[in-house]
Amino acid sequence: MCRRCSSTRGGAGVAQRNPDRGGPLGGGSAGREALSGGAGGREAPGARAAGLEALGAGAPGGGVPSGGAEDLARYLRAQATDFLRALRRHRESGVEDAPAPAMALRRTARRISGTLHTFRPLLDASWSDELRTELAWLSGTLAREHAYAERLERLLTALQRLAGSTAPVPAQASASPTGQLTVGAAKAGALLDRQLTLARTRAHSTALQALGSSRFHAVADGVAVLASDVPLRKDASAHRLAPFAADVEARLTDAVRALPLVRAGHPYNAEALVHGLSSDTAPESQDAPWHQVRLLLRLHRYAQEALGVRDFDPHLVAASHALDRHRDAAEAAAAASSAARTPRIAPATAYALGVLHADQRHEVEASRFAFKGAWQRAGSASAVSLS
Repeated sequence: MCRRCSSTRGGAGVAQRNPDRGGPLGGGSAGREALSGGAGGREAPGARAAGLEALGAGAPGGGVPSGGAEDLARYLRAQATDFLRALRRHRESGVEDAPAPAMALRRTARRISGTLHTFRPLLDASWSDELRTELAWLSGTLAREHAYAERLERLLTALQRLAGSTAPVPAQASASPTGQLTVGAAKAGALLDRQLTLARTRAHSTALQALGSSRFHAVADGVAVLASDVPLRKDASAHRLAPFAADVEARLTDAVRALPLVRAGHPYNAEALVHGLSSDTAPESQDAPWHQVRLLLRLHRYAQEALGVRDFDPHLVAASHALDRHRDAAEAAAAASSAARTPRIAPATAYALGVLHADQRHEVEASRFAFKGAWQRAGSASAVSLS
């Protein structure tokens, strides 16, 4: 039996690596299509290699590190080791200490998955594609419980602020109200607490089932092998990492260019409230391009880490945080909207949920404004460093 199948239980679920990694490497059109999802007349990855510095990703000693296959293998091995270490801590921790190891598992799984995506032409394609898909499944499964908990806390805190109360909203007594929003806030908070706590409980059960499944053990087996033997193609050593990282940077720049940054640059522009009373999901669909930029910015950061960059541009970090807040506010607004559609709720409750939805959409707008400022400062700083 090969060590790929015998290191952990369920190892047979991971595709066996092709011992022959020859064939054309993705440095040509095939490699660009692998990174961009298909042919589309894009520039060659190396055409924008200089753009790495334009995003403020300089090496600690100055300049832009290009890296090689050994650097990629070293980075993947380090992340795989961190994954296994977090897995061990998760198994040894109690219920109270479980969130920290689970967060570490998610963090390393995202980094490995993103790196396998960016540098796919340098790796065994079938093996890396399957592992990347499974890591994305694991990261998403583990993230749901934490997301529901944070969403509930965010919404209850906003209700408390909007109601002008110092007591937790679900604990507010509905007797002797001071206004319609205060009465509705108590009932709206109780409704949100029931719905999101139920969703969190279900997500917790799903995560526990996933961590005990043969599918997860197959993922752990693949990561264990990755910690010692990165499946590079035969001719991977002849290629540098910078062109592939530059392709991610180009996609990020194109995605940001497509955003309505001019509109977002005006405070209180109410763009995030457009179609707020529509029956369709227009607000959610307008958020999609911003969510895509958030994912590309994350891929860009992981690519820079693989290149050896440790000091990421603080302006880009601020931009990433703004997009995180954007996503959280958008999802919280969607939760408030969903709760408002609950049948047979009191008018005061529906009113409070409507105010809460508008408040969170304003947070979406504020996050877009913050992202625009951080992105422009990052561009200005890189222009000064290049001059």
